[in-house]
Amino acid sequence: MNYIEQLTEEQQKELARQYNILAYGVDGIIPDKEFKQKIAKSILKNQPLKVKLGLDPTAPDIHIGHTVVLNKLKQFQDLGHTIQLIIGDFTGKIGDPTGKTSARVTLTDKEVRHNAQTYFEQFGKIIDMEAVELHYNAKWLSKLDFAEVLQLASNVTVARMLERNDFHNRYKENKPIYLQEFFYPVMQGYDSLMLESDIELGGTDQEFNVLFGRQIQEQFGKEKQVVMLLPLLEGLDGVEKMSKSKKNYIGIDEKPNDIFGKTMSIRDELIGKYFELASNLSIDEVAEIMDQLKKETLHPRDAKVRLAFSFVEMLYDNATAETSKEYFLTVFQKNQMPDEIPEVTWEKEATIGIVDLITDLGLLPSKSEARRMIKNGGIRLNQKKVEDPNFSVTIHNGLVLQVGKRKFVRVKMLTK
Repeated sequence: MNYIEQLTEEQQKELARQYNILAYGVDGIIPDKEFKQKIAKSILKNQPLKVKLGLDPTAPDIHIGHTVVLNKLKQFQDLGHTIQLIIGDFTGKIGDPTGKTSARVTLTDKEVRHNAQTYFEQFGKIIDMEAVELHYNAKWLSKLDFAEVLQLASNVTVARMLERNDFHNRYKENKPIYLQEFFYPVMQGYDSLMLESDIELGGTDQEFNVLFGRQIQEQFGKEKQVVMLLPLLEGLDGVEKMSKSKKNYIGIDEKPNDIFGKTMSIRDELIGKYFELASNLSIDEVAEIMDQLKKETLHPRDAKVRLAFSFVEMLYDNATAETSKEYFLTVFQKNQMPDEIPEVTWEKEATIGIVDLITDLGLLPSKSEARRMIKNGGIRLNQKKVEDPNFSVTIHNGLVLQVGKRKFVRVKMLTK
């Protein structure tokens, strides 16, 4: 049925408005025509779309890269649609094989529940968790009998599974592929069947998995969901996908000053992508900033200040963002020390090598990194740059050690 043709002129405008907002910053919509029909049906029947996001909480923390999909969920939510968060307490114990060169370690129920709770707290900084439909897929997956599992598997070929790069590469390299891993996308698709999802969101690396929802729904004679693929956000190195394991991330739960400072370190060529995908600014605001950057009426540094401010404001509040901005401008642009510096008591020898001091205080993880930081001009004592990695420091009360742009420590001697 063509719902678009049934729309009034005002409803056509509403369709265009919603489509423009929801398609913004998206890498692909499969299929696009069906997406427009689903929005039209929602408008005609005054019925919200069911928008699914599956989560396997394999780690307890999330980062700015996750806000790409969270901001898209918020847009759906703001337009009156229903968010379906699926916690993979069943699938998560297997683990998504996407991008993996070996089988994943199985999680316990306790680990999955703990990580899921942390997700909820952090997601609540972006979306309204009270308005979210929350589901655990063990509720239906654990009840399937073996005959039902075989029925699900009957329309999936091994050849198709081996089309996946991760499986294909492991097969060529004679690395083990366990049968349960083949069932991961099938189970993810079954989630869509059980919830009658209209839309499923996923990163571009999830295309293989999320398309299974359409296949499983069709297999059972249900209306097929539309797949919305979102770009992956590069990390602070500007090359790899943002990831805690690659240490190129901005954590959602980090201190406001750290979020601000890290954002200021992103590469200039990624400013637009960060604004478009991860910030809470409107489409028009982002377009204006990008136009100013193109015309060179806005300096990239000032654009990054605006971006950093938006992140802190989104994750905390406006007042905290103002404080973080002032901290950055004072400490880094004016080269002044912050008013509040954490103190540590030094209990060892009064004279020590600068490299040993840095590592003993836990400011850098290794001596080689400390030497590299000195070579790059990133170590200061009382605002004076340390240039010699063999420099010996005489500890005295009030000594301020700065490591990089964001770490300050005031060292004092233990009074005996």
